Amino acid sequence: MKKDVIIACDFPGKDETLAFLDKFHDVKPFVKIGMELYNACGPEIVREIKSRGHKIFLDLKLHDIPNTVKRTMQVLSSLDVDMCNVHASGGVEMMKYAIEGLTRADGTRPLLIAVTQLTSTSEEMLHNELLIGENMQNTIVKYAKNAQSAGLDGVVCSPLEAGLIKERVGSDFVAVTPGIRFADSKKDDQVRITTPAKAREIGSDFIVVGRPITKADDPVAAYKQCCDEFCR
Repeated sequence: MKKDVIIACDFPGKDETLAFLDKFHDVKPFVKIGMELYNACGPEIVREIKSRGHKIFLDLKLHDIPNTVKRTMQVLSSLDVDMCNVHASGGVEMMKYAIEGLTRADGTRPLLIAVTQLTSTSEEMLHNELLIGENMQNTIVKYAKNAQSAGLDGVVCSPLEAGLIKERVGSDFVAVTPGIRFADSKKDDQVRITTPAKAREIGSDFIVVGRPITKADDPVAAYKQCCDEFCR
């Protein structure tokens, strides 16, 4: 699978998003539309960005009872996105229902991945707030194996766990990793992070990069730097 950089378009509305994408004249980056933008603009923002030639990761992190997730995926499948996701903590049955809902009548569907643990989750939070007794690595590997058994294509994980998932679950199982920062960037609210170059070395297939690109003085140059480090 060809590695790619996904820009997290975590903007509050349509105007800011399209103004940002207008900066990219010679390339159409793969973009992530998350809950903030989707809830502000609805499916029309997906259609608008898709019509401009961008691949789209629709990052809504569905987590509900299996039938609700299935019906929601049936709606999302008509938007022609390239990737979408659920929370692995919803369980194997929920993930199986998600695939059923996402698969179109002709048998095609976007990539479906599962969130293992958010990159803002620390080991302390895992134990003290979520009351999960296993350590972070064991928890994430188990969630990834559950996603694989449900038929999903991969997981969202921190770059620090991508190599472990490739080793334990399989080299073809897709690892999509947020929590990417340049060596001289601030961590912000992320806990488990690394650089684009290190993410490549570890085994990530896609990296999701937000503020280091969207808040950069020159977003196009920052995106190119990410691609140079990760996709070379």
